[in-house]
Amino acid sequence: MISSEVINAMIDLIDENLRLIEEIRSQGFESFSGNFRDIQAAKHSLQEAIEACLDIGSHIIAEKGFRRAEDYKDIYKVLEEEGIIDPVLSAKLQEMAQFRNLLVHRYGKIDTKRIFIIMSGDINNIRQFVKKVLKYIS
Repeated sequence: MISSEVINAMIDLIDENLRLIEEIRSQGFESFSGNFRDIQAAKHSLQEAIEACLDIGSHIIAEKGFRRAEDYKDIYKVLEEEGIIDPVLSAKLQEMAQFRNLLVHRYGKIDTKRIFIIMSGDINNIRQFVKKVLKYIS
């Protein structure tokens, strides 16, 4: 059985991280790119938000007995196969899963501009995912 308590706790974590990302983004690229602390905070917040989405997807897959995902990207493919998210959102979230891997394994080698671009637009995919999940579990 899908635990709405578990899902809601993860959504709260996502919301906290997205708020911080938006606060940092609102200062503009010039300020962001020159502030090591903001860069690190943004990277960590993006990683945490992406991982929470992956955890939500894994929880749904496990509790519903869906096909086991082969890797992080495949979590979104499974959710797409089951009609929880559409193919366009699935593809965007798969890109976010790849970006999470860069955050975890490449450390300081990620271009600051790329991080800012993700903060400026791609986080909307996370919001859309949360909406789809809430609709699915309601």
